[in-house]
Amino acid sequence: MKPSPLRIHRPTTIDETLDLLSEHAASGKVLAGGQSLVPVLNMRLAAPSDLIDITAVSGLDELSVAGAEGRAEITVGATVTHRQVERSEEVAVANPILGEALSFVAHPAIRNRGTTVGSIAHADPNGEIPMILALTGGRVEVRSTRGQRTLSAEELNIGPLETSLESDELITRATFPALPAGSRAGFDELARRSGDYGLAGVGMILDVEGATVKGLHCGFISVTDVPEVLNLGEAVSGAHLRDASEVADTVVDAVRDFIDPGGDIHATADYRRHLTGVITSRLFRRLCRTDSAQGRNTDSRMTGTDTERRRV
Repeated sequence: MKPSPLRIHRPTTIDETLDLLSEHAASGKVLAGGQSLVPVLNMRLAAPSDLIDITAVSGLDELSVAGAEGRAEITVGATVTHRQVERSEEVAVANPILGEALSFVAHPAIRNRGTTVGSIAHADPNGEIPMILALTGGRVEVRSTRGQRTLSAEELNIGPLETSLESDELITRATFPALPAGSRAGFDELARRSGDYGLAGVGMILDVEGATVKGLHCGFISVTDVPEVLNLGEAVSGAHLRDASEVADTVVDAVRDFIDPGGDIHATADYRRHLTGVITSRLFRRLCRTDSAQGRNTDSRMTGTDTERRRV
């Protein structure tokens, strides 16, 4: 199938974009990378009267890592692609879990076109990036002709594929804070085939001081309706890194109690719960044994090829 008839607008400034959104708020859609929107249009699950293509809008292509209030932050503009963020060395140093999670998003061809902010706006509970925004304490900047506001991930996501954005609002950029010193972070998921949505996935930030665990936060994909962060600081605080095997079971039990997966044609709820526990155990043990403050294995940086092989 092909999209139903529509008008395409190609603004070149943010103000022009916001005017178009205000004018066509009731039946317009924003197009950036289009890797989620175009299939929906082709299947006619959405039939907007107007499509506002923002790919040529100046000021939305910013990708930077800069200090803010004494701590570095990653700024990702609305037209920055997944691949740009994934391959940024500055991003890898400041917030390694962001790049690691992006390497699991679909295929390289999709990441070359798809945008990180677009994924956040799409709010798919199976998507990696909405969860990473919540886990790392990120936020988005939202603009309309009526003004500007800043939303946390918790304020933005209100349901599966549903956000608190008004129909005339545009997310102009997302901000991901750098991880604190001493943090070890990682992401992993299991999918039926390389490039598929994960049946379950876990993001983890482990706070370490010396050889002692001080805190743990976990986020999940495909097993919660909206990105939710589980704070397991009380369960792990004071544990020694060498005791990871003993602590892992406690972490897994808490995670399985916290999530509320649904079943579908790909996996039952019980199977998703089981997978989430398996991933949690593997990831926690991996972060406890790595020598890297950034949470990576010390042998080599994970590459796209490595990720594809691990997912199969």
